[in-house]
Amino acid sequence: MKISYNWIKDYLKIDLEPARVAEILTGIGLEIEGMDEWVSVKGGLDGVVIGEVLTCKKHPDADKLSVTTVDIGASQPLQIVCGAPNVAAGQKVPVATVGTVVFKGDESLEIKKSKIRGELSEGMICAEDELGLGNSHEGIMILDKDAKPGTAASSYFKITRDFVFEIGLTPNRIDSGSHFGVARDLAAYQNLNADMNGKAIMPSVTGFKPDNHDNTYEVIIENTIDCPRYTGITISGVTIGESPEWLKNKLRAVGLNPINNVVDITNFVQHEIGQPLHAFDADKIEGKKIIIKNLPDKSKFITLDEAERSLSSRDLMICNSKEGMCIAGVFGGIKSGVTASTKNIFLESAYFNPVAIRKTSKRHGLKTDASFRFERGTDPDITTWALKRAIMLIKEIAGGKISSDIVDVYPNQIKNALVEVNYNNINRLIGKSIDRPVVKRILNLLDIGIKDENGDNLTLDIPSYRVDVKKEADVIEEILRIYGYNNVGVSNHVNSTLSYPEKPDKEKIVNIISDLLSANGFAEIMCNSLNPAAWYEQSSDFNKDELVMLANPLSSDLNAMRQSLLYGGLSSISWNINRQNSDLKFYEFGHCYFYHKPKQ
Repeated sequence: MKISYNWIKDYLKIDLEPARVAEILTGIGLEIEGMDEWVSVKGGLDGVVIGEVLTCKKHPDADKLSVTTVDIGASQPLQIVCGAPNVAAGQKVPVATVGTVVFKGDESLEIKKSKIRGELSEGMICAEDELGLGNSHEGIMILDKDAKPGTAASSYFKITRDFVFEIGLTPNRIDSGSHFGVARDLAAYQNLNADMNGKAIMPSVTGFKPDNHDNTYEVIIENTIDCPRYTGITISGVTIGESPEWLKNKLRAVGLNPINNVVDITNFVQHEIGQPLHAFDADKIEGKKIIIKNLPDKSKFITLDEAERSLSSRDLMICNSKEGMCIAGVFGGIKSGVTASTKNIFLESAYFNPVAIRKTSKRHGLKTDASFRFERGTDPDITTWALKRAIMLIKEIAGGKISSDIVDVYPNQIKNALVEVNYNNINRLIGKSIDRPVVKRILNLLDIGIKDENGDNLTLDIPSYRVDVKKEADVIEEILRIYGYNNVGVSNHVNSTLSYPEKPDKEKIVNIISDLLSANGFAEIMCNSLNPAAWYEQSSDFNKDELVMLANPLSSDLNAMRQSLLYGGLSSISWNINRQNSDLKFYEFGHCYFYHKPKQ
């Protein structure tokens, strides 16, 4: 999972070196597997400056070349040979100085001092495609007249620089599967260990207010087990187009390609808070109804990638009054997505059963950013906040009017988990006595509420986004994460248990035999322990009543556990001989399996 350092700082005011942030995150369980610098333009325009063309005359030996002198704010102007047809005196232009590496797509070019047809050239006046700022190569870029010679092009073009962390997120820590989630954990650690004051702050949505109620839709949940909560809202009169640069840069930094302003906003909110969203073209929702249900087995459905899929009756679907529109929590349908002609949008934010989404994702081989989060467990209490955040951004960037209230269907509210914790168990499992006020402060920083305190026992209210904290040991692990593993000293005593292997030592004998055979040119093979049952049923050397059969075999060739290593070895020999490899010396150690009926 990619996390942008600049993006974290939108929610948490920190001034730490990225390397220190990586160290802290690794220490609190969010292991940093890599950290890379990212720039919004390849190369960052390093070595490119703003110049002013002082003179421009035709090259004496080339009709299509011009010899220019360019002021780049240095003591002396540069002489540059330029082949662009639109170069002229008085222009402000980007200049790549000697030693600069410019990138054009995947190609790179280092600018060197050279002679072109006998004339000295001390740099290059650039077109936009040569700087990675566009695709045009019709001529050089001509900048605003108020541009100051000598200004770094990275500053003039507002190039964004960032550091991106690659986090090896474990399946249980989806609470940190977003930028705000990472900022929240980082804030907890810094408050306790670095005298920081204040938690990570979510963007405000207090300005949310519907403009009218002209475009309302009915939401019906038929399968409340797989969809406990579904919320939605409409916005009308939007203009689909490109996203602003700040939004595109946020997405590009974490490896996403911008698509259009509405889709980009849904992706932005997903990576911001961890709540997947889906935008439907509201005009394509038949009957103005959104029905969450299961369709009949083997129903056909075409997804956004234009692939026709055969649905299972266990796949949860988002449907209109006539047909399916989306595989819930996994992938959208081709008919209901946002296109350039979309004017009205129905925006979905839901909580789905993680087990149902995981099975559907696996069944269809679809791994998406949405399924990654839903199958690990999203926060059921964040759905309406995510809607407000996204719909306000859509209104700001794509225009339109919010044309309904939030529809929130939540028939059976999911309650926060309550966990009993004992202070003595905290100290015993951590291996160090931690002051009770410190324990309470850590719990507060992690948004874990104390419902009751009775002597050594605490009754804790676990926030809904911590789907992995279910028992006492989980809470103690959370306390230790923020307290700091390195703050627990290592004991001066080492305890160990002596064990005596059986005689003869099986592993030792196997290793001796393996060494001997390998030293004499044999190759060890490891064959499949699943064989065709027919191999043993058709031979008098084996008892077919002792076959261990598989209840759900992948194929008839893999339907029984082996009773001998012989067949695997013969198969290996056959496979090699059929490929003109007859110099074979094999050996194998392995288990064989026999079924013995229990005695009556």
